[in-house]
Amino acid sequence: MNLDHAELPVVLIAGPTAVGKTAFSIDLASLLDTEIVNADSMQVYRFMDIGTAKPTPRERALVKHHLLDVVRPDEPFDAARYGELARPVLEELHRRGKVPVVVGGTGLYMKVLTRGICPGAPGDHEVRERLLLREKEIGLRGLHEELARVDPVLGGRLHPNDRQRILRALEVYQATGKRLSERQEEHRFEGSLYRTVKIFLTLERDEIYERIDRRVHRMIEEGFLDEVARLLDMGFGPDLRPMQSLGYRQLARHLGEGWPLDEAIHDIQKETRRYAKRQMTWFRGDPEFRWFDARHTEEIMDWAVRRVRSLSGGADAEGE
Repeated sequence: MNLDHAELPVVLIAGPTAVGKTAFSIDLASLLDTEIVNADSMQVYRFMDIGTAKPTPRERALVKHHLLDVVRPDEPFDAARYGELARPVLEELHRRGKVPVVVGGTGLYMKVLTRGICPGAPGDHEVRERLLLREKEIGLRGLHEELARVDPVLGGRLHPNDRQRILRALEVYQATGKRLSERQEEHRFEGSLYRTVKIFLTLERDEIYERIDRRVHRMIEEGFLDEVARLLDMGFGPDLRPMQSLGYRQLARHLGEGWPLDEAIHDIQKETRRYAKRQMTWFRGDPEFRWFDARHTEEIMDWAVRRVRSLSGGADAEGE
């Protein structure tokens, strides 16, 4: 596509887990003659391939992917770091006259990338130490319940196992007396840094859930359990944040505590379905995303190409 690089937009492809984002993004990136930028918070970790549904070597050979395998599982990584790494990639692609295709299911990463990050309060070492002691007394779920009492908005948004964000939210509240959700609301992430074409792929909920159940079984067949065992053997303990993620948490418990494998698999499926529901709730909060039935790939690609051309000063009509 012959487009003016100064006016190029960024395409964002989101959707619930297992909806088919990887295959669609590769087809669209090939059509646009461009490259893909990962926006999945788990696919940034090395050695975690099967359980994160990372693009395969064959898929990566079809289209170049950025921001996969960025850090080890024991290295810190968050949305702010993602934004720092991803923006130069977008700028480089634009300089080369290419439209970046950003793909993933982590809504916060996409929001931070396109709208910047909410300025947070500075850390307070003493408060954090008190919280760590409190965690030993009442556990992470107890801390999540405390957060829900002092900051119901954020408490309802965060998963009870999201240790880092729970601790951070309580740290901000106890150190400043102000809810982190209020700081985020004041920031509002207003003003996009790029022209964007936002696509959300979806299906009927029952079909998404069926796909999730099948994919979990396929992951097990492909060696997910062996992958978790290797990570544990490499010294990446079950308490690490990435090892607490979906699938890894359950299989590590199976390997370390003897939890029956069939029960672990059932729990992975159940929690992944809940995660997919939360993803859809998150992206409904961004009215700029255009929702499509994931099966209608030709229709979606036609719309995306016309939107890209329109925002780039190419075609006059968007074909809405």
